[in-house]
Amino acid sequence: MYVGIPNPNIIMPLEKMTIEVRDKKLIPKRFQVLYNPASYVQQRSVNYRETDGMAYNSPMAQFIHGGLEVLQFQLFFDSMTAGAEVGGSIVDRALFTANSILPSKTKFIDVRKYTSEIYNLMIIDDDLHHPPEVYLEWSSLQFEGYLVSCSQNFIKFSESGTPVRAWLQCTFIESVAPLKSNLKNPLNSPDTTRFRTVCQGDSLWAMAAKEYGQPEQWRAIASANGLVNPRLLRSGQRLSLPALIK
Repeated sequence: MYVGIPNPNIIMPLEKMTIEVRDKKLIPKRFQVLYNPASYVQQRSVNYRETDGMAYNSPMAQFIHGGLEVLQFQLFFDSMTAGAEVGGSIVDRALFTANSILPSKTKFIDVRKYTSEIYNLMIIDDDLHHPPEVYLEWSSLQFEGYLVSCSQNFIKFSESGTPVRAWLQCTFIESVAPLKSNLKNPLNSPDTTRFRTVCQGDSLWAMAAKEYGQPEQWRAIASANGLVNPRLLRSGQRLSLPALIK
């Protein structure tokens, strides 16, 4: 049992990270983590494809699409020595406080009760047919997405073998729709036939992706220009991009 200066966070608790299930088809559920992560990593990448270019020392990079943002962090769980400074409801904090002053053999909180709240966010819901969408908030950090990976590492156990301390490594991907302010009519056909001049490294599928939002519509461009082999394009060649029939 700890004796000494009380933890100041018991008097004025730190703001805790909250996780909320927000899918419209589900009953909202919101809970706090027991301890805030010591750090977190946000990562985003974009995808390019290498294309062949005549008389170049290296391939040309052709942009394909952007990637989803990834959020990663590690969470700590402890029911062995934790007291009222942990996150959770008033009832949870009262239970942790009572549990912290008990002798080791009589401690009653299984830490898996709290780790499972996060770990189970990857379970497929029967009504949604996919895991639920969640919203994370911690001060200025706001993230909406899905839990795609979570590993539980139980590192301490009671005399009876009950897990009382654990680390969770969590990875989330965003679900927010990408900004479309820089796209011109994505997934729509131009109203009239347009013309494009082929530049070095151009391809029909890249033109179709840019013009129609659908790379597979390269066949429409090939047909409109009588191209037998869509890979054989000449720099300076003028191509017509037809309006697609809806």
